[in-house]
Amino acid sequence: MNSTTNDKLAVLIDADNAQASPIHELLEEVSRYGTASVKRAYGDWSTPQLKKWKEELHTHAIKPVQQFAYTKGKNSTDSALIIDAMDLLHTGGLNGFCLVSSDSDFTPLAARIREAGLVVYGFGERKTPQPFVAACDKFIYTDILNPPQAAAAGKGKSKVPSPKAKLREAVDKAALDDGWAHLGTVGTMLLKNDPSFDSRNYGFRKLVDLVKAQSYLEVRHEKTGGGSGGATVFVRLR
Repeated sequence: MNSTTNDKLAVLIDADNAQASPIHELLEEVSRYGTASVKRAYGDWSTPQLKKWKEELHTHAIKPVQQFAYTKGKNSTDSALIIDAMDLLHTGGLNGFCLVSSDSDFTPLAARIREAGLVVYGFGERKTPQPFVAACDKFIYTDILNPPQAAAAGKGKSKVPSPKAKLREAVDKAALDDGWAHLGTVGTMLLKNDPSFDSRNYGFRKLVDLVKAQSYLEVRHEKTGGGSGGATVFVRLR
């Protein structure tokens, strides 16, 4: 996943299937990966269910795309978002897409965008089906973007799975002949194995902090040249 903050991204929101509350934090997260050149939210804006989203549209310069529910029980919002995404894909000028939804119906779309060589970031709730998560280059659970929600989730420590198996596997695969692995390579391995892997899922802002907290891992800092005080981080299994 080779992305830079200069990447132009399209943020496409399934408002019928996404919460409005973390949108500020979500867009801040998007800014870590690039510039949101396109911001659109899809839904039936004539319904009261999207009231909270309406309040966020102007604040964050998100273009609402009206899609009436022509047939009861059918989600026409999905179709509208997918059609727009394909138009944007073929128009060119974008480096990637941010798909905001917890709906597995967008799994083929994510796969198609990646086939075209563009990066896909997914944003959704914990209930998001695994096929959609796996179809993205990186998937971010929206509860970790909202500090109050993240703090509340952190209280239920027993519900948070241990990262041990994933970390051990990634470090082992990334290790050089001397057993040490570059932390950046470990991070790449983690995302390849699980696009939803994020140190914030375990209560740590950065991967290096998560790694340092694991007793089965040893961390080494190697100063870089130039006297800037920078350092490269290496990790190995104890």
